[in-house]
Amino acid sequence: MENIIDTSKLELTKQDFESDQMVKWCPGCGDHAILKSVEAVFPQLGIPKEDFVVVSGIGCSSRFPYYMNTYGIHGIHGRAAALATGIKMANPKLSVWMITGDGDSMAIGGNHFIHVARRNPDVNILLFNNKIYGLTKGQYSPTTPKGSKTKTSPQGTFEMPFNPGELVMGARGKFFARVVDTNIKMMTEVFAEAAKHKGASIVEILANCVIFNNKIHGLITSRDTKADNQIFLRAGEPMKFGKDNEKGIILNDSHLEVVKIG
Repeated sequence: MENIIDTSKLELTKQDFESDQMVKWCPGCGDHAILKSVEAVFPQLGIPKEDFVVVSGIGCSSRFPYYMNTYGIHGIHGRAAALATGIKMANPKLSVWMITGDGDSMAIGGNHFIHVARRNPDVNILLFNNKIYGLTKGQYSPTTPKGSKTKTSPQGTFEMPFNPGELVMGARGKFFARVVDTNIKMMTEVFAEAAKHKGASIVEILANCVIFNNKIHGLITSRDTKADNQIFLRAGEPMKFGKDNEKGIILNDSHLEVVKIG
């Protein structure tokens, strides 16, 4: 009689989720760090390996299913939300992870994005936001800052960019977080919290495109300025930041205000 191994009883490690495929992102791309964080999170979730599904659309970020040793679908441009929703509805026990970029989800996939937030299926959405079209070589995207000079806006963009968090809140989404690609520990912790959420969790990752939009998030991620521009929010803890935690945020009437502590 053939021996059947119950993989749900096995203790998984990061290596169990590493693909044998060559990772073809550019050296220095922020996507590498995101991949390492996801590989680290999956073994922590207590989910059998065969119950993970990674779904993507089109873009640099959307090569992700090739780089994870799980089931996966590389879908068409902007339609990953529809695929992820359908997979979860067909088999609710699956842990479904949707990987998308600012172009894939905010432009052609914009309609699907707001409705996946509104419908609130139990899927985990990782939105890589480098504020540019990287795969197609540097055109401006729906999150590119106004005035930016790109291959399709040589005189500077004249459009106001989307803020993904505002879109999620406007669509009555239940879980939104923002992290930076330079902090793997923070990403890993937030991804784990997203996985625990019962409903659509949307995590925007401020990712760097080293070729076409290098240091676009520099004010937030650079060594000299990040302490004054990052705050890691934890439930029930004071909103303190700064090099020595000397700054805080208070609510003044209906406005948030930065104050000096002490």
